[in-house]
Amino acid sequence: MLLLLIAEVVLILLSWILSAMRVEGVRSLLSGEGIRWFFGNFTSMVASPWLVWLLLLMIALGCLHKSGLYRLPRHSYRDRMALRITIVFFALYVGVILLLTAVPHSVLLSSTGSLFPSPFSRSIIPVLSFGIILISVSFGMVSGRFQNLADVLDALSFGCRKGAPLFIFYILLIQLYESLRFVF
Repeated sequence: MLLLLIAEVVLILLSWILSAMRVEGVRSLLSGEGIRWFFGNFTSMVASPWLVWLLLLMIALGCLHKSGLYRLPRHSYRDRMALRITIVFFALYVGVILLLTAVPHSVLLSSTGSLFPSPFSRSIIPVLSFGIILISVSFGMVSGRFQNLADVLDALSFGCRKGAPLFIFYILLIQLYESLRFVF
C-alpha cells in the first residue's frame, strides 16, 4: 500500500512537471482541471463492479470460515447431518442455476442464446458468492455453530472485518490507475 501511495505522489509531481514543460497529451493533477477531476470523479471511480465483487467475496469467504465448512467437519452426528443438508441445498442451488442457464431460451442467457457474454457471465461472482453464503449458513445453522440471527450476521460481517485492508488496497490501486488514465 505504501508503494501505491508513493506511486500516486510521484505521478502527481510528474504530471505537474511534464505539463509545465508543455509535453503534448499530459494533464496535470495539480491544475484546476485535475483537482476538479479528482474531487468530482472520486466516487464514480471507486464505485465499480470490482468493489462489489470484492465485498461479496469477502462476505462469502468470511461466512464460509465462521461456519467451519471449509474444514473437514468433525464426525459428530450434527456435523454429518449438517453436511447432508448442505449437500441438498447445494444440489438445489446448482439445479436452479442450471434451469436459469442451461435450458434453451433461459432467462440468464444472452439474446443469441450464448452463456458468454450474458447476464449470467456478468453476474458470476454474485452467483458464486450467494451459493457459498447459502451453504455456509445452512451448515452453520444445522451444525449448531450459528445459534441465532446474531451469529449469522456476525459470520456475514466477519469477512469484511478481516478483509478491510483489501478495501484500502483496492481504493489506492484504482485511484492510481484512474490517475494514470487522466494524466496520459
